Amino acid sequence: MKGVIGGFPSAVGAALRGVGRTIRIRWRAVALVAAGVVALDVLLPPLVLSVARAPWTFFTFNPWLKSLPAYLASGKPWSEKLDFLSRVALFWFSADGPYGAPEWGFAVDTMDVARFVLTALLIGVYVALWLERRGAVASGWQTGAGRAGGAVGACVSVLGLSTGPCSVVGCGAPVLPVVGLVFAGLSSTTLAVLSQLSRISAIAVIVALVLAIAWLGWQVGNRGAPRVSRGAPNIGGLGGPFRDPPG
Repeated sequence: MKGVIGGFPSAVGAALRGVGRTIRIRWRAVALVAAGVVALDVLLPPLVLSVARAPWTFFTFNPWLKSLPAYLASGKPWSEKLDFLSRVALFWFSADGPYGAPEWGFAVDTMDVARFVLTALLIGVYVALWLERRGAVASGWQTGAGRAGGAVGACVSVLGLSTGPCSVVGCGAPVLPVVGLVFAGLSSTTLAVLSQLSRISAIAVIVALVLAIAWLGWQVGNRGAPRVSRGAPNIGGLGGPFRDPPG
């Protein structure tokens, strides 16, 4: 038990070392993948709705954003400002309905953007680590256990893009998973369950990505770490793997 506890700091250090080294080497891959994931997070829901329900007919940024500097300079308490800014919609898509009301609408607020960016960066780091591990395997470094971390990361990446929550108008619930956007006319209980599952899935995806990144980062970090022999060290010239040089 003491050995496990004692080895935990070194494992954390190896994981951080591997992640940091990979980001420095493959920062372009991290940035490219993260940008693609953010674009997909923003565009996938309206594309799904356009195919399943009705094509979108309107897109706009929130006109109120022009008043943001004046709002920040106002005398309102900062707690109230932060609460409002965390919920304000930044932009939205919508489709016109037959009677003037929107057929559907997809809005992205500040917290959505924060979640998009966090998930995108995690997926970008995961992909960079996977590429780094694959390059190491090609050069002869054996990491059979890394396949588990790679498989987990790939699965949760797809899960995150297919079940991430988003704000939707016209579906009967404020937050729905992407895979549930096409449904209309479901009971309020069913929609509430989908909404709750969507929130849980978003947290589960982030946790799973962090674990996969830690696993791959530990393997990459250990690749360049010096290996210390398990033999007894030399004490007082008694011999061993760390024998003093001859005088």
